[in-house]
Amino acid sequence: MQIQCACEGDIPGDTQFLMWASAAFKAGGGTPNVNEITLRIVDETESGALNHQFRGVTGATNVLSFPCDAETPEPIPFLGDVVICAPVISREASQQNKSTEAHWAHIMVHGVLHLLGHDHVVETDAEQMESLETEILNGLDYPPPYEAGVPL
Repeated sequence: MQIQCACEGDIPGDTQFLMWASAAFKAGGGTPNVNEITLRIVDETESGALNHQFRGVTGATNVLSFPCDAETPEPIPFLGDVVICAPVISREASQQNKSTEAHWAHIMVHGVLHLLGHDHVVETDAEQMESLETEILNGLDYPPPYEAGVPL
């Protein structure tokens, strides 16, 4: 995993990000030959610009995932990019009465699951993805991320 930090703040260490991504990769159906991820930690300006450019949504968001869809003659090991907005994570953790570390873990797991093709647009898919996230985070000794009905 390549980690790029483009902002300041209380950001977990590389070891934690790798642990969270690995757990999501294993539980989410990742394959050993496609396992490289770039994680970029950004501020609200960059998150907002990416959110607008790629989703047509105004404002920063907690996580964006960009699965690699390059067509190459030979398979490449790159799974994709995960972009996490540090100020949004801090704010959401406070608003939702969660530990900041647990929320970082949840958002990293969520982003990697998106790279692996999991989604939450359709209600049944959302239920499956939320269940998988809860299972992964429980396995990492974090509380269920959707406890008290708090949406992502």
